[in-house]
Amino acid sequence: MNEILIHGRHLAGPFLIVLDLLGTFVFALSGAAAGVKSKLDLFGLMVLAFATGNAGGITRDLLIGAVPPGAIRDWRYLGVCILAGFVTFLWYPKIDVQRRPVLLFDGAGLALFAVTGTQKALTAGLNPVMAAIMGMLTGIGGGMLRDVLVNETPTVLRADLYAVAALVAGIVVVVGHVLHYAPFAFMIAGALLCFWLRIMAIFRGWHLPIAGTGPRTK
Repeated sequence: MNEILIHGRHLAGPFLIVLDLLGTFVFALSGAAAGVKSKLDLFGLMVLAFATGNAGGITRDLLIGAVPPGAIRDWRYLGVCILAGFVTFLWYPKIDVQRRPVLLFDGAGLALFAVTGTQKALTAGLNPVMAAIMGMLTGIGGGMLRDVLVNETPTVLRADLYAVAALVAGIVVVVGHVLHYAPFAFMIAGALLCFWLRIMAIFRGWHLPIAGTGPRTK
């Protein structure tokens, strides 16, 4: 099935589904990589890959009324997670000593889910402000669940740019929608901007102000 329907609206054509599956795949890679880092067995790694790859999309679909969610209705979502799990299990046996690959995969998934979540929310009839917030929630859901399952503080709660980057991507998509431009270019631009912000946070240390570190008075 190449389209998702809700109240007679076409929420996802082939292009949006491809981006959604790609986002699922790279998020699943980040989940599987975190599983290797936490020394999970193959089954645990697969569970973590599926949970990470689909938590954001399931949350999005439930909130906009696209039920059953794509991750349950379409076998391809499970398929790309299994593929990501096997790729990581076989190709990254020493990833447990590094955190950066997890963050890079996570940044790519964040970018793709932020723009697809926003576009689906707009198509479902949400107002632009809530659509951008929906895109942000879609982007951060998988990473939050992954971090909780491996007993880490969720990245979204740390100082580096994460939810803000997803929100910026959603705003870019919303701007294109309000100006009545074709969504393709603005989705790509939003995803690239989100990923760039995450890269700057990872490699350059860009972050929001941290609580308790502001100027102090005697």
